[in-house]
Amino acid sequence: MATETNQIGRMIEPSLEAMGYRLVRVSLTSNRRATLQVMAERLDDAPMTVDDCAQISRSISALLDVADPIAGAYTLEVSSPGIDRPLVRPEDYDRFAGFEARVDLGAPLDGRKRFRGRVLGRSGEHVRLATETGEVLLPLAEIARAKLVLTDELLAHAAQQTAGQLH
Repeated sequence: MATETNQIGRMIEPSLEAMGYRLVRVSLTSNRRATLQVMAERLDDAPMTVDDCAQISRSISALLDVADPIAGAYTLEVSSPGIDRPLVRPEDYDRFAGFEARVDLGAPLDGRKRFRGRVLGRSGEHVRLATETGEVLLPLAEIARAKLVLTDELLAHAAQQTAGQLH
């Protein structure tokens, strides 16, 4: 399934960027009916609206109807990453430096797979994380999942961005 989602991401990303959006993540789940989940955000970092999601959905639907990369019926869901967003791309760790994150590794590092701390950005092929026990270097290639933690600081930052867009 990872190959399918990578292929779909490469297919839709240029159109999203041309429309003013950044692709955050593509995932495909298959319970009773397959669901293609596309997470995107605005390139200008303004908050996403329902209209943004509808515009993205129409564009992606047209591309997927032509390419038909998913066998059988599926549901398309388009969403924004939200305040406590996932950290997916290497540059996300620089962009959200200073905020708290939870990081899960695919393989243990010093006996641990889960880490929580303040993101300090990247250092080569590693993410720097300030944890309660000190700074750790987490290999980017081993990160299975990472997500910002909802804190008062993150909420204040999101409110400040929203207020900046209104003026």
